[in-house]
Amino acid sequence: MSDSNTTEFTNPSTFILLGIPGLEAAHVWISIPFCAMYIIALLGNFTILFIVMTDPSLHRPMYYFLCMLAVTDLVLCTSTLPKMLSIFWFNSREIDFSACLTQMYFLHCFSAMESGILVAMGFDRYVAICDPLRHSTILTNPLVAKIGLVVVLRSGMIVLPYPSLLRQWPYCTTNIIPQPYCLHMAVVKLACADTRVSSYYGLFLLFFVMGLDGIFIAVSYTQILRAIFSLPTKDARLKTFETCGSHLFVILAFYIPRPFIALMYRFAQTVPLHFHILIANVSLLMPPMLNPVIYGVRTKQIWDRLLRLFPHKGG
Repeated sequence: MSDSNTTEFTNPSTFILLGIPGLEAAHVWISIPFCAMYIIALLGNFTILFIVMTDPSLHRPMYYFLCMLAVTDLVLCTSTLPKMLSIFWFNSREIDFSACLTQMYFLHCFSAMESGILVAMGFDRYVAICDPLRHSTILTNPLVAKIGLVVVLRSGMIVLPYPSLLRQWPYCTTNIIPQPYCLHMAVVKLACADTRVSSYYGLFLLFFVMGLDGIFIAVSYTQILRAIFSLPTKDARLKTFETCGSHLFVILAFYIPRPFIALMYRFAQTVPLHFHILIANVSLLMPPMLNPVIYGVRTKQIWDRLLRLFPHKGG
């Protein structure tokens, strides 16, 4: 093992994922909450998809975007959790070089895709509240499909340089990744080359995707709040605000942790590695788990449809 870790190679056949370094003895216990979060994410997002597809009254832009979000969340957690759990349960640490780059691409691509979908959902709420009479004529099904296509193409194209650059570089010293999955910066640190281009591009994407999308959402909600506060009665204001409350909770769960974690990984050398990895994993899994719960509980149409699926005996 030591020879393979100190030999220089252009493309290693495998990487070794350590899981959570320093907490190997607790891997089985750590796996329990992560497995529970994964199960909740799978059940919740598949339930959202089933409810929207089987209820014609929900065939509207808001719920189409919600389905896009559910699919994105399913891919996002499934691209990392099965391998993570196999490390925790079976000590299956090896991952093929190409599989590692594929996992990394899906992870970053669908994170960017989720950000784009949240922008689209913010635009939907803006039109629904600020120009409700024209909502159905502005957000037509063809426009929703085009918005979805733009989000997918943008995410796929901007993340493509990640694996392309990593595949070209030589690797030396070690093929060990101190993570439970292949993260861009974790793989970059193993390269024996000038990796500044990739590091700077990663920072650019962080601020370009998160920053630009955050600005669009902030502008949408500035206009939404202006429209809400211009309503004549308190009840009308509360009722209107409730229509975008779910979206606000989802935005906070997605946007607040990620920029801080990305910057901490690059610059905060004093943060214990196991603490950083645990927080990063939780922040990665929290949105796919919370999104269907938030929308299921706070969206009356989905909640009512869910109750009809599981009728009470005394109801």
